Amino acid sequence: MSEKYTAVLFSGGLDSAVLIANEIRQSRVQPVYVSVGFAWEDEERAMAARFLSSPLIASHVMPIVHLQFDMRDVFTSAHWAVRGEPPAFDTPDEDVFIDGRNVILLSKTGVFMARAGISRVLMGPLAGNPFPDATPDFFQAMGGALSLGLAHPIRIEAPFSTLHKRDVIRKAVALGVPLELTLSCMQPTDGLHCGRCSKCRERRDAFREAGVEDPTAYRQVPLR
Repeated sequence: MSEKYTAVLFSGGLDSAVLIANEIRQSRVQPVYVSVGFAWEDEERAMAARFLSSPLIASHVMPIVHLQFDMRDVFTSAHWAVRGEPPAFDTPDEDVFIDGRNVILLSKTGVFMARAGISRVLMGPLAGNPFPDATPDFFQAMGGALSLGLAHPIRIEAPFSTLHKRDVIRKAVALGVPLELTLSCMQPTDGLHCGRCSKCRERRDAFREAGVEDPTAYRQVPLR
């Protein structure tokens, strides 16, 4: 590989999918998925594969790289993300905070990037993200630490950090992104969104705010 490649941390979710679709206009993309042992990961990987195989995307991306960084010794079986029992529909973002989530993702991805000769990685946090590991200061400091520790330049960027999800959906429509091939759910089953978690609520509301028809397949119709 070379500097012409850009790594994108890709969860199969709406925001990171649009991030890929936006980036392929200027760079060859290397999608990276980091598994840590959470309940929804099999469903995410399956949806990610479907999205990356879509005609808009397939010819512009490298095969997805699957990395493992098992955190179940820290997040035990009692943790809601390991159990697969997310907080309720109307809970705030703070209730789904996962300690050091981006520290974990970027640490493993940074080592991969150094070995692959990639220096730029994109992530998809949006405006209003309340978590301490999604701030510009954190990304700058983390990129500096990885660059020093790996003796390889690592630049972390969050291109959508000034956008809300409704803005990302509008961007997706302009780009022709198949949003039905994205997953924003903490309790998915067989490719279906549960319709009962806060991520499903956030997704449903964002389509309404964007004025775009929601193509999401829900197992249960979202509340309200």
